[in-house]
Amino acid sequence: MTLAYVALGSNLEQPQQQVRAALAALGHLAGTEMVRHSSLYRTAPVGYADQPDFINAVALLDTALPPHGLLDELLALEQRFGRLRSFRNAPRVLDLDLLYYDGIFLQDSRLILPHPRMHERAFVMAPLAEVAGDVELPGVGKVAALAAGLAGDGIRRLGGDDQSNEQERA
Repeated sequence: MTLAYVALGSNLEQPQQQVRAALAALGHLAGTEMVRHSSLYRTAPVGYADQPDFINAVALLDTALPPHGLLDELLALEQRFGRLRSFRNAPRVLDLDLLYYDGIFLQDSRLILPHPRMHERAFVMAPLAEVAGDVELPGVGKVAALAAGLAGDGIRRLGGDDQSNEQERA
């Protein structure tokens, strides 16, 4: 079994519910167990700004799947949730990104590990710090320090009051 970190995001069709359902589904992937996951975070869109805010989280998985096998499962899960890829950074029902896979470096036409831009994105680093703050991203730094450097960058951790508000801007 291998530890893998997956980022989740949604900004369509009740995003909090989509992310919660996706977290549950990740724990049921073949040869995979959910170790823990972060809180939910509300984040401003990146790239294409004319869309609703996102709900993001990060999951830590223990998996027997190889990196490409896990990627295939994540893409299939996105499809089951109704993901459409109309244009880059478009609104989406579910986005799943394989961030880090037990220190493996990989770069091919389908997958780059570790994810090349995760350390620049508060919507990834804040929830990742919650589940893996002590992890060292090779050549970049410790997750907790990287997340602290991005604090206040259009992200807000959701608490009990926010969690119950499903009247989201989607």
